[in-house]
Amino acid sequence: MEKRIAIFGAGGFGREVLQVIRDINAVQPAWSCVGFLVDPGFDCPSHVAGLPVLGGIDWLAANPDVWLVVAIGSSAGRRQVTERVRQHCPNRFATLVHPRAWLGDRVHLGEGTIVCAGALATTDIRIGDHVQVHVGCTIGHDAELRDFVTLTPRGCVSGNVLIHEGTDVGAGAVILPKCVLGHWSVVGAGAVVTRSLPDNVVAVGVPARVAKERQQGWQLSA
Repeated sequence: MEKRIAIFGAGGFGREVLQVIRDINAVQPAWSCVGFLVDPGFDCPSHVAGLPVLGGIDWLAANPDVWLVVAIGSSAGRRQVTERVRQHCPNRFATLVHPRAWLGDRVHLGEGTIVCAGALATTDIRIGDHVQVHVGCTIGHDAELRDFVTLTPRGCVSGNVLIHEGTDVGAGAVILPKCVLGHWSVVGAGAVVTRSLPDNVVAVGVPARVAKERQQGWQLSA
C-alpha cells in the first residue's frame, strides 16, 4: 500500500524531490504525494507541478498519517522547519533514495535524508538526519555527514572526511581525505578543501581559504 507523503517546500528543489518520488514509484509504487506545504506568506501559486499547495504546519498536524520530506535547500531553513514539525506534529519523516543513485551495503542514512540521481556512496559511510545529497555527488569510504548537511550537485567528499552539522558544500566542491569541516560552515562552489575548517566560516577558492566568519548561532535566526 502506498504511503501518503507531503513535500515541505514548493521551490525548485521541492519539484526535484517530487520527481524523485515519481521515479521511485516507477520502479516500485511506494508513495502517494498529496501536495506541497509552505510557510504562511511564501509566494507561490495554488498548484505546483500539478499538485496542490495544502497549507503549512497546521495542515500537517491535522493529517498525522501523512509522511513528510523537507525539501528546503538551506540547511538553516531546513533545520528550523524540522524543529517546528517535531514540536507540533506527530508525522513521520521519509528517507528518499533515487533508484539511479548507488549506495554500498554499509551506508547508513538517517530520517528525512534525500539522495538524488547519480549520487554515489561507497562503504562504511554514515549520513545523518535531513541531509541532502544532490545530483551527481560522490562520497568516499568512512566519511560521515552529520544532520542537516547539504551536499550540492557534483560535490565530492573523499574518504575519512567528517562534515559537522549544518555545513553546506557548494556545487562542484572537493573535500580531500581526512578533512574535518566544522558546524554550520559553507564551502563555496568549485572550492578544493585541503585542510580542516572551523565552525561558522565561509571558505572559497583553490585551495579553500576562510573568506568570512559568522557569529556562533547565526543559523537560529537565518
